[in-house]
Amino acid sequence: MKKQLGVTLSGMLMVSVVLILVILLGLKLFNPYTQYFAIQKTFKTLSMNVEVRNGGRREFNNAWSRYAQIESINVITGDDVEFTKEGNSVTISASYSVKVPLFRNFSLLIDFAPTSGAAP
Repeated sequence: MKKQLGVTLSGMLMVSVVLILVILLGLKLFNPYTQYFAIQKTFKTLSMNVEVRNGGRREFNNAWSRYAQIESINVITGDDVEFTKEGNSVTISASYSVKVPLFRNFSLLIDFAPTSGAAP
């Protein structure tokens, strides 16, 4: 008699449940991470912007509001952003937290700290 090979129904159900949970978690975390990467990209773009590099906080706030509207950034405002200017280099950074509800009374708290790094 030949020995049967393959996946049992219970094994397939267990793998399916785990896979579905991972996919659901990924879908819930998609928006906070896309916001983070948009903010990171915007900070780097603004740190290279001549108007921001030569100007002050007012010029940064004007440029930030334009870019935030274009990129649909709504987790932080211009007041939450730290703008540091040393000589001709500009460093833009922020620190914020996002609370992602998972199920019932369980949530995931994620701390983000995007920065532009030092511009040359």
